[in-house]
Amino acid sequence: MSTTVIIVVSVIAIIVIALIAASLFFYKLAIKRANKDFLAGNPDLKVNEGADVSVYESKWVDSQTFETLTITSDDGLALRGCYLKAKKPTLQTVILAHGYSGRGKDMASLAELYHETMGFNVLMPDNRGHGDSEGDYIGFGWHDRKDYIKWIDEIVRRDGKDARIVLHGISMGGATVLMTSGERLPEQVKCIVADCAYSSVKDILSYQLKRMYKLPPFPFIPLTSLVCRLRAGYFFGEASAMDQVARNEKPILFIHGEEDTFVPTEMVHRLYEKSKGYKEIFLVPQAGHGTAYATDKTGYARKVKQFVQRFVGAGEKETFA
Repeated sequence: MSTTVIIVVSVIAIIVIALIAASLFFYKLAIKRANKDFLAGNPDLKVNEGADVSVYESKWVDSQTFETLTITSDDGLALRGCYLKAKKPTLQTVILAHGYSGRGKDMASLAELYHETMGFNVLMPDNRGHGDSEGDYIGFGWHDRKDYIKWIDEIVRRDGKDARIVLHGISMGGATVLMTSGERLPEQVKCIVADCAYSSVKDILSYQLKRMYKLPPFPFIPLTSLVCRLRAGYFFGEASAMDQVARNEKPILFIHGEEDTFVPTEMVHRLYEKSKGYKEIFLVPQAGHGTAYATDKTGYARKVKQFVQRFVGAGEKETFA
């Protein structure tokens, strides 16, 4: 074997090994269950000036007594959620879906809105791979969509056929409820609210790879997707909120901050255009990622109330201060 051939083969081998190592690194970084310290200090997650940061405080949620509900996923994971009954008996329940690397109680501000102002029962699940739920990987909403159907079934089992259910998610949770929307949902699910959702796992990881690491999607995204399929059971390309909303039959309210650079605002327009069925869109000026409620608390609450009541029905008389 000539020296040239040996050099070429060696270079190719080094490149292949480097790509494999990179794909394993990115899988561990983004998909594997672990602390996501790389997000700390990310300027795209900075709370915009003027936002009401009090919505992120936990005083209300810490004062509540939650019931812990547990279900078993299709693949045998024990999934747990915090459930809070309304002050007055009702068949209206909101199931809240949290964001990437979070947990159910991170949705406390919206739980308070639905519980205290709109009179709903509230369920805040910990997604697989998060919080007190089992799982060693993050599903980015794809496997979680089937888990949320299990949660829906649990509420119907508890409240009966007259249950009225709203799904409301933020960020990864927004994508989760949109991915759930494309499944065959029971009539008890009346509407869906998706706040700052991404269009697909492939899209958001490609965007973040370029934005955070200045790297092109190819070959890193396809290779990491293959690792994800082998270790977590799904390809990035199949985990598409775009494809799921195209099959949706439920009313959807799309919410997004106009200054969102973590999940770019253009994604919500593509999702809105693709979505089948009744839909509305609510864009919040000056709001960054996940800060639409904090930026315009009154407008956000009013819009959610009006949309939800249109399909679920009005509860007690609410006011928005």
